[in-house]
Amino acid sequence: MFFGLILILMDFLALVTDYGWPILAFLAVFSFIAGFIDAVVGGGGLVQLPALLIALPQSPLPTLFGTNKISALAGTTISALEFAKRIKFDYKLLLTVAFCAGLASFLGAKAVSFMDVNKLKPIVLVILIGIALYTFFKKDLGTLPSKNLPFKKQMLYGALLGIVVGFYDGFLGPGTGSFFVLGFVLLLGFEFLRASAYSKIINCMTNITALVVFVREGHYLLGLAVLMAICNLSGSWLGAKIAMKKGNGFVRMLFLVIVTLMIFRYSYDIFWV
Repeated sequence: MFFGLILILMDFLALVTDYGWPILAFLAVFSFIAGFIDAVVGGGGLVQLPALLIALPQSPLPTLFGTNKISALAGTTISALEFAKRIKFDYKLLLTVAFCAGLASFLGAKAVSFMDVNKLKPIVLVILIGIALYTFFKKDLGTLPSKNLPFKKQMLYGALLGIVVGFYDGFLGPGTGSFFVLGFVLLLGFEFLRASAYSKIINCMTNITALVVFVREGHYLLGLAVLMAICNLSGSWLGAKIAMKKGNGFVRMLFLVIVTLMIFRYSYDIFWV
């Protein structure tokens, strides 16, 4: 154990030498914030990925995407475990959506090399504006279960949700958790807290399958990813605890904030970059 601690310390000192204290502190703080947001309602990538782009502007984009996925997976896993302690899952539905989402995410990550990501951004922007307006004006959305669908319909809607959002996660990524949350609320009639719990488990699967592509191709910075993962995990643990305590109203409010940030993010990408 002692020698293990020595090796960890040496690795950390190597990180300081490679990147410097300011960059490491910057990424640590924003990874923690990203983990917190992602645990509550998804959308942590809106914080963590831009932080990586700002801190390491010379690094190749696929490398930053892979590093981000490693960190995000750690945080999503811990928040999923926290939700699992309190939320009762329908495991047939959960595994069906997770399988479809994981496969679609793998295909989405593969498609990055063949398709122009920027062509999809205007479509995503229009969808986000519609989501924000609908959620804002429908005050009771997600506060209570709103549908009692037959199991076959739940499976069908869940599979379609997994395919569409899973592909988006592998192909673009930011806000995937938020799209899953809204999908469960609108299509399957879940309340926000339950939808967030399901989205965490499924997001683990999409992160893993997309990460397989990045790791195979060597697109990651392992030391930096481990540091960010620890911070993201800490934020996710705290976020899951607070979400369970505050309930659906808190999750709905933060959902609106994250969707609004996504609108600004895609507007900037489309109109100013």
